[in-house]
Amino acid sequence: MRVTRSCSPSGRNSPRVRYGERRSSRMSRSFQDYPPGRLRVLVVSDGSEDSTCALVDSIEDARVSLLAFPQRRGKAACVNDALAACRERFVVMTDVRQPLDPLAVRRLLENLADENVGAVSGKLMHERQGMSDFGEGLDAYWRYEQFMRMTESRIHSMVGVLGALYALRRQCFREIPPQTILDDVLIPMRVVLQGRRVVFENEALAYDEALTDASRERTRKVRTLAGNFQLLTSYPGLLVPWRNPIALQLISHKLMRLIGPLALAVALVTNIVLIDGGFFFVATLAIQIAGYGLALLGTLWPHAGRLRLVRLAMAFVSLNWFVVLGFVEFASNRDTHLWKNPSPSADDTRSST
Repeated sequence: MRVTRSCSPSGRNSPRVRYGERRSSRMSRSFQDYPPGRLRVLVVSDGSEDSTCALVDSIEDARVSLLAFPQRRGKAACVNDALAACRERFVVMTDVRQPLDPLAVRRLLENLADENVGAVSGKLMHERQGMSDFGEGLDAYWRYEQFMRMTESRIHSMVGVLGALYALRRQCFREIPPQTILDDVLIPMRVVLQGRRVVFENEALAYDEALTDASRERTRKVRTLAGNFQLLTSYPGLLVPWRNPIALQLISHKLMRLIGPLALAVALVTNIVLIDGGFFFVATLAIQIAGYGLALLGTLWPHAGRLRLVRLAMAFVSLNWFVVLGFVEFASNRDTHLWKNPSPSADDTRSST
């Protein structure tokens, strides 16, 4: 399946269609816990090539409906159609891949009791068992990313939400361009521009499998970074403080990340030119060379990745390299908004949006 989204208004949980028949019964059983009239589930299938539509149709529950499209159009187009089909006051958006904590949706919706809050983001937790050394480095980055989001929420609002789990006041939604890559950033930014807050809920948990496949994570990160370039070039007004109350957060969180590789290159070249300027320049050049050397060591000698410092260096260098690849992807590929799922193994039929 390419894209499957579930849309749920007020309720205690947000069930999802999983991949394959071995998981469909688990979703069906989960409906038994919901009081009648308090939940409606809309599954949106974007050009699914497996048995997703048949599985949803087989669920004998009036609260579950399917919105299926024969051709892939991208996640943003599906979000637009899903929200147009919803009439409820609150909508919970979830990805098909990640299972949710039983209290996740309840925790999200509690925040919407505050009329000043327009959207609420959940928190993603990766499984630790079986995580690769490269994945450990990326997971450290992800924990830092979620710390930044939580801090932004305390100050005013988050720059983006967790696409795998967030709640939204339907009245705050504005249709987004179908080619949008980062709907989970553009939608909350538009909520902020309406004068409402976008907050982080630390107890609304979604779970994802361990980070083990470097090539798959690279594909995801490159696509996300291409989306950052798309967002900032399409909506430069978001960077203007008197137009956007969280413009400074956007600049520090998104824009500074995109100029990171250029800044690192300038720092290295400048340091080399100024090497005769004294101990300070010698020391800073040594630190840079050591950092890149650790990343190279971890790449050439995988066992070195067991050392935390090597893992962090590899993640830092990789993420900045992904920025370069993200720019190339943004500049050269008009279909980046269409997720291209890696070829699944026999035991892994998941997809991502």
